[in-house]
Formats: sequence, C-alpha cells, structure tokens
Amino acid sequence: MRRALVPAVATALAGAALSLTTATGALAHGDTLKVEITGHDFGRVRTTVTWENDNDPVDERVAATVNAASADGIRSLGPWKLVRDPASAAGYTTAEALPPGRWKVTVETGHPGLGRDEEEITVSPGTPASPTAGEGPAQPGSATPAESAGRESGERTTAAAASGTAARSGTGGSGPLLVAGGVLLGCAAGAGVVRRIRRAGARGAR
Repeated sequence: MRRALVPAVATALAGAALSLTTATGALAHGDTLKVEITGHDFGRVRTTVTWENDNDPVDERVAATVNAASADGIRSLGPWKLVRDPASAAGYTTAEALPPGRWKVTVETGHPGLGRDEEEITVSPGTPASPTAGEGPAQPGSATPAESAGRESGERTTAAAASGTAARSGTGGSGPLLVAGGVLLGCAAGAGVVRRIRRAGARGAR
C-alpha cells in the first residue's frame, strides 16, 4: 500500500512545483506591457515594448496598432501594425512611414498584455515617406497625367505643322489633282499652237 502511494505523492509534488514556477513567472512579468515611442527612422515610428514589471523583452507575438494625427488635426493615418526590429530584442517599428510634418502618434498594445504610449514626432521636409493613401506605384509603361497631357499637346502641334506645310507646298489632298489638271491644260495649249503654225505654213505655200 505504501509503495503505491509513493508515485502518487511524487506526481502531486511535481505538479505543485510546476504550478508554483508558472505562477512565479507570471507574477514576475505581470499582465501589462511598457510601451515607449523612441522616435522615427525615415518616418517609420520606432517603439520599444517590454514587460512592465521586470522590463524583460516580450517573447510572444505583440499585437499593437499605431495611429497618427497631424498637429492641426486635419489629417490622420493608421491604424498601422508594429513589426519587430531585428536589430533590437525589444524594438519594434512600422512598415509605413509618416510624411513630413508634426504628428501626434499613439501606440496601443492588446496582446499579450495591455500597454499604451503617446508622443509627438516631427518628420523633417525631404524625408522619404510612403505614398499617400490611394497613390500606388506607377505601373511599367504607364504615363502620368502630366506626361499624357504633354504627349497629346505634342501630337496636336505636329499635326498642325504637317497640315500647314502641306497647304504651303500644295501637296494636300487636292494637290495631285491640281498638278494633273495643269499638265493636261499645258498639253492641250501646246497642241493648239502646233496646229496654228501648220495652217499658217500651208497658206504661205499657196
């Protein structure tokens, strides 16, 4: 009977130890995250996310959203996702970039714990940024509106110049008919002159 109880007691003690270790780990990390916006990298928001209780990096996937509003409150961007920064164990960044200007940025996490930070970020003019919403990269072989307008204007100018040249040189649509008519009239006039000369010669011979 005692031999049968030994394995059961050992199993119970092991389970209790495991539960105590898990609880201790959870208490060490806590259930909230510490979010800090540290700036931007060419308009891309930089953030660090750690456990609030011990400042340890988060080994789990972090689900967070980034929203930005312009200083005048007219424009808003987001929500964007945070992605891990491979150069830092606790670093995160955005794939999208803020356009130049002053922005009020808010980062909120929902998993594996709650966290929030809010900071103002200024992006200097000339800093590379992602395209504005609705503007995609130009497709190969496609022309921009300005290029299309310039091309159409050039085509109209070329057509007008060709038309003017044809009118001046007499090589328009009726040019060949006029030339042919002139040749025929010239031939007829020449034949008439020849006939008159022959008649005059015949009268003189009489």
